[in-house]
Amino acid sequence: MPRKAAGARLYWRKDKQTYIIRDSGCPERSTGTSDRIEAERLLAAYIASKDTVTGTRRADRMPISEVLDIYGREHGVTVAAPSRIGYAIDALLAFWGALSVADVKGETCRRYAKTRTRRFKDGSAQPISDGTLRRELNVLQAAINYCHKEGYLLTTTKVTLPEKPPSRDRWLTRDEAAKLIWAAWRSQRGKHLARFILLGVYTGTRKDAILNLSFMPSTVGGWIDVDRGVMYRRGADERETKKRRKPVRLTRRLLAHCRRWKDLGARWAVEIDGQRVGDIKHAFEGARERAGLAGVSPHTLKHTAITWGMQKGLPIEDAADYFDTSAETIRKVYYHHSPHYQDRAMEILERKL
Repeated sequence: MPRKAAGARLYWRKDKQTYIIRDSGCPERSTGTSDRIEAERLLAAYIASKDTVTGTRRADRMPISEVLDIYGREHGVTVAAPSRIGYAIDALLAFWGALSVADVKGETCRRYAKTRTRRFKDGSAQPISDGTLRRELNVLQAAINYCHKEGYLLTTTKVTLPEKPPSRDRWLTRDEAAKLIWAAWRSQRGKHLARFILLGVYTGTRKDAILNLSFMPSTVGGWIDVDRGVMYRRGADERETKKRRKPVRLTRRLLAHCRRWKDLGARWAVEIDGQRVGDIKHAFEGARERAGLAGVSPHTLKHTAITWGMQKGLPIEDAADYFDTSAETIRKVYYHHSPHYQDRAMEILERKL
């Protein structure tokens, strides 16, 4: 009986002091490196490329697993935040992986929604929000559309999405913001979170952009120019996305904080022991619980910043420019907080006939 093929693997060539890739039935390939980690990355890329789809298939012959693989491998790596697509693909594969594109219909989309739950340490579970479901299913739709456009798939299909949830109107009062900052600051290692909150409530900048901020010009993230008092939300080499990230001037109070952080030796706006913080999820949840603030997330800070601006009478066009949010969204979601809301309507309605 012939031996089972070993498959693709790394082999150390002592004579050439480099790793090579061996694969049953294929010629050896040199990785050109003696670094094991780099060689493993090249091996993973080689294995992924072996199964690349090149022909065009009908919807009933195209597994969703391959659709998501192509989309993630070819398109996902080109976006500003590939991890978001990766998280969605991981969630989708558990249900859709064994199905074909032809199986995508309203019934299967609704069944997928019923299977998506978030499990907790105590064994309990709760359904995933409609907003999260929409983001995941939008990735499925984008993957199908991409494969159709690139010639992998003969026909496309329509993914059925849950109803769009209403816009959130949760924002922090100044007392609540102070409680949250204090809850973060008094934690043993929570000073980085306090900085994150201050930057969020003063500038309305999104979480990922804040976490990438440094105090020197950077190609991979934005930076804070404490001399000019300007925050550059996007790095020089970062791609522009729908989540626009224009530069923003800092208020005197926030600029004073930033100058102090830099004078203390900070390299990153949000850091621990000189190292950039990649995620504040658990720290934020802990501070939120200690502050007793339900329904608050990092994105609430953006809502808070815009709401405070509206309450001070900031015009819609100026708010749209400063917070890098469309005027339509400002008018629809936030403008009712303004003291000038419906001023003209009231002036006309209260006129004497």
